[in-house]
Amino acid sequence: MRDVNSLLAPDIKYLFADIDDTMTSHGKLPAHSYEMLWKLKTAGISVIPVTGRPAGWCDMIARFWPVKAVIGENGAFYFSYDSVKKKMKQEMFFLAKERKKNRLRLDTIAADVLKNIPGAGISSDQFCREFDLAIDFCEDVPALPATEVQKIVSIFNKHGAHAKISSIHVNGWFGDFDKLSMCKNYCLKELGFDVSQKQNSVAFCGDSPNDEPMFEFFENSVGVANVNAFKKTLKHLPKFVCASEGADGFVELGNVLMAPRPAHNTSS
Repeated sequence: MRDVNSLLAPDIKYLFADIDDTMTSHGKLPAHSYEMLWKLKTAGISVIPVTGRPAGWCDMIARFWPVKAVIGENGAFYFSYDSVKKKMKQEMFFLAKERKKNRLRLDTIAADVLKNIPGAGISSDQFCREFDLAIDFCEDVPALPATEVQKIVSIFNKHGAHAKISSIHVNGWFGDFDKLSMCKNYCLKELGFDVSQKQNSVAFCGDSPNDEPMFEFFENSVGVANVNAFKKTLKHLPKFVCASEGADGFVELGNVLMAPRPAHNTSS
């Protein structure tokens, strides 16, 4: 991983970014991190949060934050709010009937986890979720050891579900989607380009294992410094890393993206 200050990307117009422990620190969104969202918007760089957080939160984020859209529940959907037309666009991976069927399967997994993993909890934001099950291992419960977190993943897999570890939850779901697949879908449908052919226009910032597909795919992938805790477990690390953790790292990246850079010719 190279220092984020070596990121030379004068053409970046879109920043996909995780939220928890990337834009936030210690469970809060600090003023300087939220201010950076406004600064980037003013500078012509659109931010699209890509998060494991639930649909209910994402509706609020799309409406009230200075972002272009939000991708939620690890790629299950994107929401984009048109403040002029006062209309929310929702692109869902599954229709309601399929989500209802999968919820019953996820309820079985929840019971299995709570029975076999002492100390694990159901995420407090579960009531807002449409697609996944979030198992809390350190947000509102005492932190579980890594071995227990891996057992949670194994229980999801045993039931045929996908599972990803974030900095606070294990998120599990049924369906062939992840953060990266919905980012690609969003770029095609809303921005009008194939992101694989326009890498110089896009960057990603994250911090944990559920961001790994993004770290691998994006040429301008950045980790805030707390990603260093996962160096031994991630097969694909971000190409660049910030000196600071969490929100401070996000602000550090924002300042790099807004810094004047020499123009260069590109076909992307």
